[in-house]
Amino acid sequence: QVQLVESGGGLVQAGGSLKLSCAASGRTFSSYIMGWFRQAPGKEREFVADISRSGVSTYYLDSVKGRFTISRDNAKNTVYLQMNSLKPEDTAVYYCAADLRPYYSQRHYDPNQWLGSWGQGTQVTVSS
Repeated sequence: QVQLVESGGGLVQAGGSLKLSCAASGRTFSSYIMGWFRQAPGKEREFVADISRSGVSTYYLDSVKGRFTISRDNAKNTVYLQMNSLKPEDTAVYYCAADLRPYYSQRHYDPNQWLGSWGQGTQVTVSS
């Protein structure tokens, strides 16, 4: 399994931007579907976005479509989440995850379905 380390979180005003990075160890990064989840205080962890092994296909939570962009660089073993037009409701701990499901089109919204690896999380706080 890969080991994942997130970075890039912080405090930003509403309307601002942040770019999260998730660096993976190991030589099998390109074999994983990669995703981002988030967990706000008192709430369950929720799916935000994921990206296919090649990086060609992406999928987003409706509330972040048009504001967030997921991308990956398989040569650098890194997946990114560019977050623009941030809102206070985006405040959460953001987690990077890896999945080995055979078909990208098979949606895995439940974090318990992501059986690869998880990062430790990075805090994103958006002030109003």
